[in-house]
Amino acid sequence: MSACELTNLLDIKQFLAAIKQIAEEKGIPEQSVFETVEAAIAAAYKRDYGKKGQIIKAKLDLETGDIKVTQTHYVVESVDEDGNITGQLPLKLMEEKPDFTEIEGRSRRQEKYQAKEGEKGKEEKEEELKIKFNPEKHVLIEEAKKNNKKIKVGDEIITELETHTDFGRIAAQTAKQVVIQRLREAERGAIYEEFKKKEGEIVSGVIQRKEGSLVFVDIGKTNGILTAAEQVPGENYRIGSRLRLLILKVEETPRGPVILLSRAHPRLVYGLFKMEVPEIDSGSVEVKAIAREPGSRTKIAVTSTESGIDPIGSLVGQKGVRVQTVINELSGEKIDIITWSGKTTEFIANSFSPAKVLDVKILDESRRHALVEVSDDQFSLAIGRKGQNVRLAAKLTEWRIDVRSPKEAIKFDETEETKETETEKTDAE
Repeated sequence: MSACELTNLLDIKQFLAAIKQIAEEKGIPEQSVFETVEAAIAAAYKRDYGKKGQIIKAKLDLETGDIKVTQTHYVVESVDEDGNITGQLPLKLMEEKPDFTEIEGRSRRQEKYQAKEGEKGKEEKEEELKIKFNPEKHVLIEEAKKNNKKIKVGDEIITELETHTDFGRIAAQTAKQVVIQRLREAERGAIYEEFKKKEGEIVSGVIQRKEGSLVFVDIGKTNGILTAAEQVPGENYRIGSRLRLLILKVEETPRGPVILLSRAHPRLVYGLFKMEVPEIDSGSVEVKAIAREPGSRTKIAVTSTESGIDPIGSLVGQKGVRVQTVINELSGEKIDIITWSGKTTEFIANSFSPAKVLDVKILDESRRHALVEVSDDQFSLAIGRKGQNVRLAAKLTEWRIDVRSPKEAIKFDETEETKETETEKTDAE
């Protein structure tokens, strides 16, 4: 049965309702479904009544169900002795080349790659392109001007074709394949657009399967991938378990969108706190910096934008319920919440929490190098297990930090003074 017969048999309201249902089920715009139907009609028409190289388009009137079929010719400048189009190439012709142009010495794979190149690459590609003149889709400017003197190179000449309603079995199969492919592409495009907007956001997912070091997570309309680099050491990703992940990056590929997830990125901690702390979402509490060693410890610096609001208390919550929720989601990862300060020395001192700092000295402002002085009983706490606390403090503040006890600090200062004295003596000699 032809598309025309189908639309005549069905009530137009039922047809539109079917289109709307397909769009909702696939998560794609209704217009994409209409365009898919029109592309299928055009493909079926070309299969039974068209000629090689013809550009056939179909338009479906949604009010009457009538179908209008047209053929497009592109106006070109001239043709060389080999039959290749010369002069300016119409932009539409370049865009539609995967469907109907012949490119010498190129594979389709190369063609797709080159389509993604920058402007420079496009110019080089245009110089190399050789497109054969085909009277079914091209018309010379001198011939076109015989009917329309105002016409110019690059314009399209649209000719309406006789409408046929008796498509054969092969044509119907062709139309079916077009519908399947177009809907699949539209669905992939919709998924890409939806998740591209969600980069940096938190999503809930269920572990579906594992393939080597890769973990595939069901995040609703599609699966995301958790690579080894974005997994937390020691976490057990059991099939069927639910967890929250960060949408790290969304990439578009020929096989559809690839959604990269993360459990190790510092922004995951931020997203989890944002979900639990209304003050962050409202803007009254601001997260200024995060340093994280996944699975072990995180330092997060916060400040308040409104007087009377305790930023640390907001993240901790009543009886610690808010921070504990985040800790539980991170499988017991320790979290240090500190107060951010615009004063460098104060911020560096705060970053060493839970250790208490006696003094902070700026050794080199340009190189962001500082010395932190702590008491003897706080020295090991300031350093942390395997140097973790000072390492996270350095990441959080983006400063290179040395830690000394009072005795060691004095010794350090004396050493510096001795060096300066020796330098002065050398210069004097």
